[in-house]
Amino acid sequence: MAGISGMSGRGDSGPAAGFPHPVPAARTPAPTSGARLLVVDDEPNIRELLSASLRFAGFTVESAATGAEAVAVSRARRPDLVVLDLMLPDMDGFSVVRKLHADGSRPPILFLTARDGVDDKITGLRIGGDDYVTKPFSLEELIARIQAVLRRTSGENAEPAAPTERLAVADLVLDVDGHEVTRAGAEVPLSPTEFKLLHYLMVNTGRVVSKSQILEHVWHYDFGGDASIVESYISYLRRKVDNAEPKLIHTVRGVGYVLRRPPASA
Repeated sequence: MAGISGMSGRGDSGPAAGFPHPVPAARTPAPTSGARLLVVDDEPNIRELLSASLRFAGFTVESAATGAEAVAVSRARRPDLVVLDLMLPDMDGFSVVRKLHADGSRPPILFLTARDGVDDKITGLRIGGDDYVTKPFSLEELIARIQAVLRRTSGENAEPAAPTERLAVADLVLDVDGHEVTRAGAEVPLSPTEFKLLHYLMVNTGRVVSKSQILEHVWHYDFGGDASIVESYISYLRRKVDNAEPKLIHTVRGVGYVLRRPPASA
């Protein structure tokens, strides 16, 4: 499918800006169809055409043009996922997420923005964003990413855990049933994505896993995705669970990552 080319998110107007016609649902099968989405963008053409395309793909869509409106709609409608632009007239997308979290609301967030700086991506993921897509973008890929986030956050297609599954490597312990992680007996708070990534590394203790394998098993990206998201989340895990000796998470240059048991002498 043709990508959304030339869509910077600013200064474009009308259908001639490169936005494709809505995609028929038959061409974009959605296992998460019916999920409630909130699309937040202050550009009317982008907001309306994106909303229409997502409805054709089987989603229920609400929209908002400002940060304040996004917070109000999210409080009232409790969307399953928010597609959020960063550059809004009254506040940036990061502030929207912080306001939602302050209310105790934590819907999955997919940032969709022309801001492609590494610092913005890291900030977006660090404050609780689940994915970060930059403009211009392919609508087909965007829908696939939305579906992947919904599967991951709803537990759809998740591998069933064995009863009372408990994984331990050195003094790092992961309790699947209790959704709890401890290191040297101290509890380590992790986000759902961090927990799932650590679980995948621990299940594969001693085995090097590539970024593409991590994207497939943790983010459910079977079409390829932005490998930088893996690097960011590995960095978060290291700060939280690997900030003491012995180090357990290792980088294998040019291959991927591995969680290794320390030598007996350690």
